[in-house]
Amino acid sequence: MAETIKELQPIETRLFINGEFRNSSNGKTFDIIYPYTKDVVAKVQEADVSDVNDAVEAAEAAFPAWRDLGVEKRGEYLRKLSDLIQEAVPVLAKLETLSTGRPISFFPDGLMAAEQFRYFADHAWTVQGTASTNTPGTFKMTVKEPFGVAGLIIPWNFPLVNFAGKSAPALAAGNTVVLKSSEKAPLTSLYIAKLIEKVGFPPGVINVLSGYGSPVGSTIAEHMKVRVISFTGSSLTGQKIHAAAAKSNLKHVHVELGGKTPAIILEDADLQSAAAQTMFGIQFNSGQVCVANSRIYVHESIKEKFTEQFKAMFASVKMGDPLDPTTQHGPQIDYLQYDRIKQYLALGEKEGKLTLGGDANDGFFVKPTVFEELAEDSRVMKEEIFGPVVAIQTFKTEEEVIKKANDTEFGLYASVFTKDLDRAIRFSKALQAGTVGVNCTAPSNTKDTAFGGYKMSGTGREGFLYSIENFLQTKTILIKSG
Repeated sequence: MAETIKELQPIETRLFINGEFRNSSNGKTFDIIYPYTKDVVAKVQEADVSDVNDAVEAAEAAFPAWRDLGVEKRGEYLRKLSDLIQEAVPVLAKLETLSTGRPISFFPDGLMAAEQFRYFADHAWTVQGTASTNTPGTFKMTVKEPFGVAGLIIPWNFPLVNFAGKSAPALAAGNTVVLKSSEKAPLTSLYIAKLIEKVGFPPGVINVLSGYGSPVGSTIAEHMKVRVISFTGSSLTGQKIHAAAAKSNLKHVHVELGGKTPAIILEDADLQSAAAQTMFGIQFNSGQVCVANSRIYVHESIKEKFTEQFKAMFASVKMGDPLDPTTQHGPQIDYLQYDRIKQYLALGEKEGKLTLGGDANDGFFVKPTVFEELAEDSRVMKEEIFGPVVAIQTFKTEEEVIKKANDTEFGLYASVFTKDLDRAIRFSKALQAGTVGVNCTAPSNTKDTAFGGYKMSGTGREGFLYSIENFLQTKTILIKSG
């Protein structure tokens, strides 16, 4: 690990405001700790309210010129940034592993981020309004315009993907950006800021802040000059952001929040495929994924066979140093997350049967864990654990399992495994989720579909064909003639 840190030096730790790197106004820093060894990787500048205000002022000042630059010129900046991100994938992978403990063996995030900037560099041409002469004497048109300053608040589990997924469409649409990274994983965001500086974006167009939800995130959410906000994170924080927006200037809000994904395995399913996919869906990133399928409902006639295959795959993943390219399963990101999961493990053992895994008693590691025979109203069944913990339950009828799957305040992702097309269609219609996978489950998704949630899993949608609309407002123009 020490050799890796040496390779990456110097690691950028300052705030990026108005085109320049600078220390925080209060001089405070916070530590980034490698979850595997508990060693301090970097001391990052901790932004405060005055830094947020400076960033917003810079973004507001930069907005008119950036808006008026036009699609072609804005796209040139985005394409250059895409190229630099693609070149920097090895560095970005190491920085994210050191921050989060996520195994470096599987890191598509860098290429995904580069692709976001490349796509939206050209996609802004599709932003179109309407026109009409239906009313005599009046020519009417609608146009799509950027809001102004966009506040972007991203999570710690996939910071690079979220940085690109939010800032690329916001910038392409003509907005300027104030982005807050998570205090748990700010290093890739700051590295992208270095690339932004290298590209030569106009000062103030993109500002990158590191710090805590309070005061940085809350100040962005309350700021009267921030006109649109996009957030990915917990449902509780999403509620606070909606409230802050309502109490301030009614800024447009888009949030992608938590989940409690059910996977339904019907008796005619391909059990090997279902077991492999659902296993990866809860094990990936040590279960620290909003769409992780943490509830699996198996028809009682195949429960024993499915569970045997699932457990064999789940138990075989290799735990270890996330910087080791053979490691598949890393630690939880920090003590708070590890301790949270341990509390759910204790609840699960009390209320059901622990049939695989549990606390590894080794740093922040939690083994791939299976609970069975839990009551449907158990907290383990109802609440988002954000760890490699799955409950496997049985059912008899379609009506019964649909009711159980939908009995949650979350609705981000759901899946069903069956070879029967009619049943697949019935379940797809009945399941209350923003995405329903048939013979596939999380994190399966496609670039040109809408991603977002029902109920407390969020508002709005993201994706290649959808994200840019989150950063545009519609204006009607009436022209009297004659």
